[in-house]
This record gives sequence, C-alpha cells and structure tokens, in this order.
Amino acid sequence: MPPVGYVTHPDYLTHQTGFSHPERPERLQAINDHLRACGLMDELVMIPPRPAELKWLELVHGAAYIRRVEEFSRSGRAIIDSMDTGISPRSYDVSLLAAGGALAAADAILDGRVACAFAAARPPGHHALRDVAMGFCLFNNIAITARYLQQRHGLERILIVDWDVHHGNGTQDAFYDDPSVFFFSIHQYPFYPGTGGARETGSGQGAGATLNAPMQAGAGNDDYRRIFDDVLGPRVLAFKPQFILISAGFDAHREDPLGGMLLTEQGYARLTDTVRTWASDLCNGRVLSLLEGGYDLKALARSTEAHLGRLGE
Repeated sequence: MPPVGYVTHPDYLTHQTGFSHPERPERLQAINDHLRACGLMDELVMIPPRPAELKWLELVHGAAYIRRVEEFSRSGRAIIDSMDTGISPRSYDVSLLAAGGALAAADAILDGRVACAFAAARPPGHHALRDVAMGFCLFNNIAITARYLQQRHGLERILIVDWDVHHGNGTQDAFYDDPSVFFFSIHQYPFYPGTGGARETGSGQGAGATLNAPMQAGAGNDDYRRIFDDVLGPRVLAFKPQFILISAGFDAHREDPLGGMLLTEQGYARLTDTVRTWASDLCNGRVLSLLEGGYDLKALARSTEAHLGRLGE
C-alpha cells in the first residue's frame, strides 16, 4: 500500500493569535516534535503545501470577505469578526497556505503518490462561514477541499466526517442544501457554537444529507463507537462516497481544557479504523484528514499519533 502523506510547514507557526490563546503555534510544534520522537515522522511522505488560488476559496467564501481577511491581517489588527478569532500580519498568507496544503494532499492521494493523508495546518477552518470568521477559523479548509475535489477532479460524492468537540457549523452551512456532500458531525451539545441539533438535517435538495449526532458532556469511546457503527455506518454505505474528508479535531479528548468529553487516544484510533474501513470498501481508501481543534498539547500529540498510525495500516 502507498504510504501516508503529511502536510506541515514552518509558516503555519507564524499565524499569531494573541497571548494565552488556545489555538497557538505550540500545537503544531507539539505534534511534530512528538511524531519525530516516536519515529512515526520517518514513515510519512512529506507533501509540500502551496498557497490556495483564490478561485478555489471563492467556491466557498465571498470575494469581498476574502479581501477583508487580507486587509485586516495586513493592517495589523488583532481580531476579526469575533473576539475569539485572533489574527496577525501573516494570518492571511498562512491561511492560504493552510487551505492549499489540503488541496496538495488531495492531489497526492488522487495521483496515487500516497494512500491517504493528514494536513497538520493552522489556522483551522470548520467554523468559518461564507462571509464571517469565527471560532479561531478564517477560511473553511475542509469545505474548500470538498469543492476542489468536485470542480478540479470531477468527483461527485464527498463525505465529510467531523469529530471535533464543537459542531462544524461553517461546513454544515456550506453544504446544507447540497446532496452531493454528506456532512456528519458528532459533537458536545449544547455547546459552542450553538448549532448541530439532531433536527438539522439539510434543506431543499440537500434534505437528509446532513447528519448531526449531538452528545451530552461525558460521552466517551463506547458512545462514539456506537454512533459510528449503528447510526453513521448505514448512511455512509448508502451514500457511497468517492472520497472521505475528516475534520480531525482532538478536543473531545478527556484531557482537553475546552471540551467536556472523555475520548482517549484509543478512541480516536477506533474511529480512524472505522473510517478507513469505509474508505477501503467504497472509495479506494481515499481519506484526507485536516487538523481542527485539540488544545492539551500532550493529548493532541498522542491522539494525532494514534490517528496517523491507524491511517497507515
């Protein structure tokens, strides 16, 4: 089997969010240091990121909003749109590189250079709406990648699995009326950002193509496994995706300071096994995961190791 691809870049560390902000450069440093220390980094194929072209961003975001992110960033402002979304002079350029890293990984998978891939990029993206930054997110990397797979590579059915502890409201919004992208989110509820109720299932032609699994605080490995096996699994088999994207937030870990869930590294490994099996059965093993949340540095690093280890099996 071709190896697992890995996207990261020193410039991802230059997106500064402010003193004591949870989404900080040390997150990527912790991941990369841990992967080197455990020897896993040597087994990965490095995929160089490239800045995403604006035409791909504009499949998800308005042109005026993209310009505003650039202007706010280059002007030296400290926040954009919400108090939790910090920016710095390099944030716009780094955001283009984060989105472009995911696109480069998608190309590598479809070209057969790697079997699957993980993009360790920042800033994250799943809260970003069409014209609004929020929840640490500027551009919705996973939504941009889904549209890129459809427009650049001609794929018709994309599955997005979001296991971040927070609901992926921006991703849901991007595809809420679109039957060609099946969006699933399992998340703590009620919790930030306040969306993701079970009754949110899509609209118009996209009715039924959104599936939310709101979970009470305290849910753990067995609870998540049951939802994946019994609730999501049959829907995935019926949808028959041609490519699977994962919003891989690791903030549902029991040690994470922002969430209230009880997942462990073993739980993330089990979820990865499940998604990898679906991909092997349905779409030639095509899985691309993008880093979202995860704010305890040690738990984040260990969870990423567990995830990557199972992607490569």
